[in-house]
Amino acid sequence: MASSQLTGVHPLRLRAATVLTVLGLAMIPWLAFLYTGLPATAQASHWAWVWTGLDGFEALGLLSTGLLLRCGDCRACLTSAATSVLLLVDAWFDTMTAARGADFELAVLMAVFAELPLAAACAVLATRTFPRPGR
Repeated sequence: MASSQLTGVHPLRLRAATVLTVLGLAMIPWLAFLYTGLPATAQASHWAWVWTGLDGFEALGLLSTGLLLRCGDCRACLTSAATSVLLLVDAWFDTMTAARGADFELAVLMAVFAELPLAAACAVLATRTFPRPGR
């Protein structure tokens, strides 16, 4: 009996799990390279579009999650999970790219009192609305 049959995992799923695990491990040296090789500061040509786009995707995630929940659609767990991640990324980039002083303080306040609590709420919502057999 193959190991995938013993564990009840489909062979394709087992291969995908192996590939994803190897890729995740392979990123560790890449992260070290990025940390040591990238400059401390950089200029971005489309800075306003980056932040407008990120916040726009967050708004779209919140809106779609709310609408899907209102309709009783189980796909709300997907939009809620994605929105949670977007909010975490926003908090990270806000604090990591803010200039010292008042900008940084505002970024931390926004992260602590808005983005991180909302990300946590979306994550909880995603897990609680995830469809389960017999539910």
